[in-house]
Amino acid sequence: MSLLSVRGIVKTFPGVRALGGVDFDVEPGEVHCLLGQNGAGKSTLIKVLAGAHRPDEGEITWQGEPVTLASPVDALKLGIATMYQELDLVPGLSVAENIFLGREPAKFGFSRVAYARAEAARLMTRLGHPEIRPGTEVGKLSAAGQQLVSMARALAHDAKLLVMDEPTAALAGEEVDNLFRIVEELTAEGVAIVYISHRLEELRRIGHRVTVLKDGKTVGTGLDARTTPTADLVQLMAGRKVETVFGPRHEEHVRDTEVLQVRGLSRAGEFEDVSFSVRAGEVLGIAGLVGSGRSELLETIFGARPADTGSVTVDGKKLRLGSVSGAVKAGIGLAPEERKSQGLLLDLPVVHNVTLASLTRYATLGFTERAKELEDAGESLRRLDLRPADPHRIVGTLSGGNQQKAVLARWLVRGCRVLLLDEPTRGVDVGARAELYRLISELAATGVAIVLVSSEIPEVLGLSDRVLVLREGRVLAERPSADLTEADVLDVILEGSAA
Repeated sequence: MSLLSVRGIVKTFPGVRALGGVDFDVEPGEVHCLLGQNGAGKSTLIKVLAGAHRPDEGEITWQGEPVTLASPVDALKLGIATMYQELDLVPGLSVAENIFLGREPAKFGFSRVAYARAEAARLMTRLGHPEIRPGTEVGKLSAAGQQLVSMARALAHDAKLLVMDEPTAALAGEEVDNLFRIVEELTAEGVAIVYISHRLEELRRIGHRVTVLKDGKTVGTGLDARTTPTADLVQLMAGRKVETVFGPRHEEHVRDTEVLQVRGLSRAGEFEDVSFSVRAGEVLGIAGLVGSGRSELLETIFGARPADTGSVTVDGKKLRLGSVSGAVKAGIGLAPEERKSQGLLLDLPVVHNVTLASLTRYATLGFTERAKELEDAGESLRRLDLRPADPHRIVGTLSGGNQQKAVLARWLVRGCRVLLLDEPTRGVDVGARAELYRLISELAATGVAIVLVSSEIPEVLGLSDRVLVLREGRVLAERPSADLTEADVLDVILEGSAA
């Protein structure tokens, strides 16, 4: 008997049919993987299983009995716990308080603080991170630490089914290994996992079966996670064969003019004495583990973090460090790793997010030229193939891949000289990745200098002309990407010796 069975699930929002017929089964003790492009309906399906959305049609059965998940409380009572990609933690509360939020242990009307802290410590030890103390404020933890707290909260519910949405997105290599160890322990105990990831190698490693969604419908289910050819999975997701991922390099686009120069840039505890330059039309890739200082380096160049020493120069003009407005005026644009919290105003329409860095262009005598604003935003959105192509759509309702396109469209409108891309394909499906890769190549061909950070070494090598390798905030290698293999980069990162 299946633990969970989903049949004919339909969910419609005003003007959008998010789910148009989803079917799949989950067995006790299995890792059932969900694949699909951004906008395929994965997020909506997760919320249906979590009780956050009620389906308009279809049936959900739990251990053979039909059930109605009218609220998240109903799902938790059955034993369905959900770990969302965008963590729903309260930064100002402690680790223990977040783990037991909404169901604080009490006796005779008094909170059992000591019990909650002891249980929190036990869970963090089980997850392999006893150094994360129960009384620590969650907002002070790293992204990886917060992810572990979210997982501890799910485990605290004694779940029979755990839904995990892109759980490794913020984790480093050892932390991923630890997560997979926990998954194996849970499945050995009979706990079922619904696992969502865009990284096919993860599905091969821990998955048992795969269900593929496209346009809100099941297009393949019960597929063997280890033996189904990648080409078959990609074709199901995209509805077509994707022959190549990275386009050919066009070295002729790289010009002699140095657009961006970084000299001796340092920030205590994050990176030290970093120097490099990027020419017009060149893509410089930065590889390194989570915590190597990659994101902090980009944010410092952009002026979002003050530097202790060093300089940043654009087109021969030295910038005032720590000034975002100065960086933007000089022609620098940043697509941050955390697009929802750092890159977008989620409650505003797409058009206002796209023109956010160029507002003075549309202001005349205190009035905004709405028609011109819409025209420029629309042109960028068409170029990026935003779906749906509606500039009035609230940006927070878009899928992750389309939100990323909205961030990039902002800098297309601005016409920046230097584009800093921090994990540009994080949470983006195979088809949308190909589109983003094409766009990066096109921007470089127009003379934009691009600095690309990615946790995926093949992506760095496939997109970049040159590669910097960072470890613990120091540059250990700088070489043409054509001279490097994935093994070369990993050797430098893991050995910690310059190459």
